[in-house]
Amino acid sequence: MKMRPLMVKQLTIALLAIVPTVHAAPVSFNDAWHTVVTTNDGLAADRASVEQAQYMQDAAKDLYLPKVTIGANYTRLDHDVKVSPSDLLGSMPAGGAVNQFISNYIPAIGSNLNSALTSTISDRDVFTSSIRAIWPIFTGGRINAAQDIAQGKTDQAKYMLAMQQQAKFEDLSRFYFGVVLAKNVLQTRIEVANGLKRHYQDAVKLEQQGQIARVERLQAQAAYDKAKVEQQKSLRDLEIAQVALTQLLKQSTPAMPSTGLFINNSLPPMTAFVDKTLATYPGLHILDAKRKQADGLIDVEKGKYYPEVYVYGDYNLHDSGSLAAKMAPDWAVGVGVSVPLIDNSGRSGKLSAAHSMVTQVNHLQAQAQQDLTVLVEKTYREAKQALEEYNGLASSLALAHENSLLREKAFGQGLSTSLDVVDAELFLASIKTQRLAAAYQYVACLTRLLAISGEMNTFKNYQQYQGIEVKL
Repeated sequence: MKMRPLMVKQLTIALLAIVPTVHAAPVSFNDAWHTVVTTNDGLAADRASVEQAQYMQDAAKDLYLPKVTIGANYTRLDHDVKVSPSDLLGSMPAGGAVNQFISNYIPAIGSNLNSALTSTISDRDVFTSSIRAIWPIFTGGRINAAQDIAQGKTDQAKYMLAMQQQAKFEDLSRFYFGVVLAKNVLQTRIEVANGLKRHYQDAVKLEQQGQIARVERLQAQAAYDKAKVEQQKSLRDLEIAQVALTQLLKQSTPAMPSTGLFINNSLPPMTAFVDKTLATYPGLHILDAKRKQADGLIDVEKGKYYPEVYVYGDYNLHDSGSLAAKMAPDWAVGVGVSVPLIDNSGRSGKLSAAHSMVTQVNHLQAQAQQDLTVLVEKTYREAKQALEEYNGLASSLALAHENSLLREKAFGQGLSTSLDVVDAELFLASIKTQRLAAAYQYVACLTRLLAISGEMNTFKNYQQYQGIEVKL
């Protein structure tokens, strides 16, 4: 419907007066996406999870290093540890004969032998300090398995972050273009209200001139009042949608999109989206990471059946200076072997559970590939359907414009009723709204296709370079 310059000016003034754009912050879709990536708390939490997994992976590398500890011990005995000649001779097979010989031939010494020759081996207060080291040489592959598990957890965290980014991209598209849709619908409602207002004013004049009945004027008035209600409802829908977008972008002022709805003449083949999704979707890689962890668990449980070989050493830093301490060596090194004979950790059951986990992951991955294929095909067909609906309504829009113009002229000449004019205006508004909804559906399906196929960076190509702007 062609509008006179004065009418366009009045519509613009009305729109600016109603839509809360004075304090709104215009933001493009690309800038909004950059804001979400850098400020969203959920994505920040996932990035922290990736860092945590990377630190744990670095920690697993230390399993190859020796474990070196420095320790000190203080011991309190109930009495000093002493050895007397009688104790020493009593522990010898020939000690009794030796003791008898000393008593018979050296009586002076024999009577004082214990008091003269008793030795203190250790005082009752004992303090020692030493450095100890244990270095695993062979663990049955458990160290390598632990590192593989840590690597799998890091990969899982990274793909979880990527999948959350895809979800946020879809959320932003829904909120962002939801505001765009609400704004355009509001503009359509304003046009309807202004058109019915003019019709109501014409009806009042015609009634005063006796050219139409009172019921015709009442019909025009009722239609205009209802149009104002619908206009106010559309305004509230815009405000609600704007609040959601503003909160997502964490802005202090209401966010108003500067990127409009668009369509494309065509889309790449559906097989291109399917193949790309199955090759890059993070959810499938998460299952790969889980399989890697399950394989690591299998190696860990298998390693429990193998012996463990290690090198160990000990060096005394301080001793009590007693005879026992002087007799003990200052350092010692050696090689140890630990062979598991009977294990109470349930290694057999855990090994079977790890094999079952691999089987589970394989089935989950096969099901996920099937579900993703169905999702891509469904979304692709919905996008094509939205394009067909938008393009198919072009002739209906032209008809609605022409019908509205003719009905308004016919009413002024008494050749049409008020109901005809109202129906024409509402039909025009419904066609516009339906086309807007189709364009919104297309953009929503497109962003979902780009998200799950990992092609979010190409959105600008579809919108800015290949896009056809939707106009009312």
